[in-house]
Amino acid sequence: MLRKYRFSFGLLLAALTFAPVVTRAQTPTPKKVFIISDLEGVDGIFNFDLQCIPFKSPLYSESRKLLAGEVNAAVEGLLEGGATQVVVYDNHYGGHNLSTLDINPKALLLSGSPVSPTLGLDSSYSAILFIGLHSMAGTKGGVLPHSFTWDIQNIWVNGKKVGEIGGRVMLAGQLGIPAIMLAGDAAACKEFQVLVPEGECAQVKTGASQTGGYSLSHAAACALIHEKARLAMEHLSQVKPYQITGPVEVKVEYTTSATPNFTLRTGVQQLDGRTWVFRGGNFIDAWLKFRSF
Repeated sequence: MLRKYRFSFGLLLAALTFAPVVTRAQTPTPKKVFIISDLEGVDGIFNFDLQCIPFKSPLYSESRKLLAGEVNAAVEGLLEGGATQVVVYDNHYGGHNLSTLDINPKALLLSGSPVSPTLGLDSSYSAILFIGLHSMAGTKGGVLPHSFTWDIQNIWVNGKKVGEIGGRVMLAGQLGIPAIMLAGDAAACKEFQVLVPEGECAQVKTGASQTGGYSLSHAAACALIHEKARLAMEHLSQVKPYQITGPVEVKVEYTTSATPNFTLRTGVQQLDGRTWVFRGGNFIDAWLKFRSF
């Protein structure tokens, strides 16, 4: 009787030892990504009047298709790399360039204007990236370079010269969001990687002048963007938010004395007929005194 008991106990012990361990399925950590799109940096775009003015430029319809193709390639790459949600911000010229008929069905489109000065970004986002952005005003070799508007000559943040790329990298960084990738021309890629050396760049064209240059085919540009977006998402943990210790001073120099009619108040000062200074305790505080429209 004792021998039978020992034999049964041994079988029970063996069964418990080799039984599969049942665990609850782990819910993946949400990775929400924000794409800022623009048009001047897209493949094949070199002439603003001919290609970039909504519903007026002769080739604008084609430009919209080029933009949608690049954005959709980025969305697919991000999702393959581990993103769980992608929001696309239509940033060019009032935000009516991307259509819900054309946008990747796995993405959410933010379009129209105005939108929040902080673009609706918050701590729920894991990363931002840029599709079709261009280099800052005055950049040698940049295709259609400018900084938000064509009448801005220079922008400095605590003495560092920036354009739209830098402003958005710093805005996201203040909110704890890293910028992980840019698709644009060679000058825009260089500008981005000075700020984010670990970030990925998809160079889709190279400027021979401000209104001419060499471009990949659209298919090749989309394939490159897809791959770089996937890599950027996979390497997300290696990129840190670009953060500035306050206080912050944003200085803006216009090309002429016909500057916007800023209201003089605490933190806003006019230095001369073309130059304004905006100060705040942190980047967003100072930046929104400048970009509050």
